[in-house]
Amino acid sequence: MFGSKNNDPAKNQVSLTQSALNSLVSGTSVEGTISADNDIRIDGYLKGILNCKGKVIIGPKGNIDGEIKAQNAVIEGQFRGSLFIEDLLHIKETAQVEGEINTDKLSVAPGARFNVLSKMSTSSSGPAPLPKKEQ
Repeated sequence: MFGSKNNDPAKNQVSLTQSALNSLVSGTSVEGTISADNDIRIDGYLKGILNCKGKVIIGPKGNIDGEIKAQNAVIEGQFRGSLFIEDLLHIKETAQVEGEINTDKLSVAPGARFNVLSKMSTSSSGPAPLPKKEQ
């Protein structure tokens, strides 16, 4: 009556890796290296290296001192160090960012504190370089 006749465990499992979100909650501090295959949200404190194959989100109370390597990133909190973002780096109005960034695309909202040395990667699908000025 209440049981399922489908006893195949493979059909009953939900794929969590597609939409999994790792989280470092407020009040938590970590020192060292974190590697994540999926998106990660930081609302606590991290001192060290964060390698992420997905998106890194630093929440409004999040604070990172160190290095981030990721596909995409959204920063609402504080970051000091080096950022290596393969696609889009989005800096929100509440963010405070200091250090070095290397990204393909950059979005900085008005009101953000953004003191960095920036290097924009060039992609093959981007605009053509400006012609050299003749002298």
